[in-house]
Amino acid sequence: MVSNKSLDEIKLIAALLLDVQTSHGVVFNKRVLKLTLNKVISRTRHEGLGFLTKTLPRLGKAFDKALSGNTPLSAIKLGFEPLPNSELPRFLGEFFSRVLHPDGTVLRCPCAESVSVLRQVLYLMYKYELPYTASQEQGVLDKFVKTEQDLHEHSGILQAIACSLPNLYTTRRNRSKAIKSSVDVAREAKILLSRVFSSFDPQDIVPRHGPGAVSTKERLWDKYRWSNISSRIASVYPIDAFYYTSLGHVNDRQQELFALTSNESNAKVILVPKDSRGPRLISEEPVDFQWIQQGLSKAIVHHVEHIELTRHNVFFTDQEPNRRAAFLGSLYPNGRISALSDTKRQLGYATLDLNEASDRVSLDLVRLLFPSDIIVYLEACRSQATTLPTGVSLKLKKFAPMGSALCFPILALTTWAILTAAAPDRDTRESILVYGDDVVVPRTFVPDAIKHLESFGLKVNRDKSCYNGLFRESCGMDAFNGVNVTPVRLRTLWSTSPSPESYTSWISYANSFYDKKYHNVYDYIVERLSLVYGDIPDDDMHLACPSLRVVPDSLRPKRIRTNVALQKRQWKVWDVKSVPIRHVMDGWSMLLRYHTEGSRTLPSYSCTSKNFEGQIMPFSVSLYTKRRASMLVRRWR
Repeated sequence: MVSNKSLDEIKLIAALLLDVQTSHGVVFNKRVLKLTLNKVISRTRHEGLGFLTKTLPRLGKAFDKALSGNTPLSAIKLGFEPLPNSELPRFLGEFFSRVLHPDGTVLRCPCAESVSVLRQVLYLMYKYELPYTASQEQGVLDKFVKTEQDLHEHSGILQAIACSLPNLYTTRRNRSKAIKSSVDVAREAKILLSRVFSSFDPQDIVPRHGPGAVSTKERLWDKYRWSNISSRIASVYPIDAFYYTSLGHVNDRQQELFALTSNESNAKVILVPKDSRGPRLISEEPVDFQWIQQGLSKAIVHHVEHIELTRHNVFFTDQEPNRRAAFLGSLYPNGRISALSDTKRQLGYATLDLNEASDRVSLDLVRLLFPSDIIVYLEACRSQATTLPTGVSLKLKKFAPMGSALCFPILALTTWAILTAAAPDRDTRESILVYGDDVVVPRTFVPDAIKHLESFGLKVNRDKSCYNGLFRESCGMDAFNGVNVTPVRLRTLWSTSPSPESYTSWISYANSFYDKKYHNVYDYIVERLSLVYGDIPDDDMHLACPSLRVVPDSLRPKRIRTNVALQKRQWKVWDVKSVPIRHVMDGWSMLLRYHTEGSRTLPSYSCTSKNFEGQIMPFSVSLYTKRRASMLVRRWR
């Protein structure tokens, strides 16, 4: 065994191609394997790692567009040598030929297994978190500012629609017909959201701090001592009722209360690693805004997921409905007769992806659609401006950027309301599923859905939307003709020294490859892991720590003991431990933290509800867990 502890991306690709050759030797023989691997080595040496992280994923995206029936595949346009008399690339052409015609369109009976192989090879390193360049960083910032300009230009259209609403009277009979004008859709969407929030009390919330950093820079324990609370948010969420535990708390903190300022703080834009394409932009909120945003967001999510009007269509914690709809949409693109009834027809599903979704829900749009009694509270805890990394302050036309706790629920409800209002019939309305920016609609409704979403300033990413052909993707489910073709995408960078993130991530990648029967890739990753970490447990040992599927006896943990107290055998293994921070605050701050974070009951299970109902989860008000500060330690398990 070699002593080099690094991971060679070329050898990883070689192992993947060898697995492909083993499983599909008739199509992809050893000669083709050698030629393909030589091409990978040649282009990687010439283009660098960008061939694996950018060029191959670009071919994968073009392939997905061809599968969706949007655009035929053309090898030359993508920088690949084509097959003779064909638009298909010579690279992996044996598999492309089993899915696409020579002109780049989908065959009548395409091979789903070939689709799975191609997407695994092409998307393997698409999400790899390589360091990004200054130009990529600037590109993300420029895009953020450009979206603000677009929203400003579109605000006139939304204001014109708002002016038309009071003059429009829509009867129940009219609402049941196909709705075409933006004014009609806006009116119906406003009625829907009024029904959603008719029984919702925006003051019945439990404020709390979020897990992320805040723009005002308070540390974890300093967040419970208030030095500034915006007068705008205090006008609807009174300070004594929402920022202090009780009147006794207020009385004991009179000196702090008298010194309290009411300035308006900006949010702050930061860039965080995303993948090889560049960083992701999120917003840090001021601490006084984050406190209320988290409580209001949690209340809205709970309300929407439990009322009859939305609980079957709008989701925040469960991706499975969207995933299942994507799978069924790939298997039955034109719908089918329900198995429960010989007459009820199930509509064919299409998936839509919203581009820059969180940045394109404008404040004007929220004002237009949401009931006025809710708008007061939504606007009160919304940051009006953000500070860019350059120090420039930018006034926001969007309702809330990514990073605000209200961004996700307001985006989902806005999308659902527009689509449901525009739906021509009950079957269409019931088939609409929304999870953030992942949307599922009936295939026949797609043209109207796109038209109405974009008429309100949202933007549909047609390249990632799937409404033709047999390919669908939503919420992490990539399906083709009833086959799950979701690839394993590497994200975390390999580390040559022990690292908790690298250890857990690469064990997970190895297990995913093993489950997909890519055993050579699995063996290569396990070999690399063993050189860095030594022995690693496997699933058969049933230990509560990261474990591989199968480990040779030579790599299994050797240190064993019998724990007399627990009457069990234990092994000394690597495990991930969070870094605890113990900080004792003053009594009132600890009580405030307990009431907002610690006073949660255990879930009630049907078989043990008498035992668990009403019990309090163990919680220490002086103990914190610092984010991204986990440690890799040796423990007995």
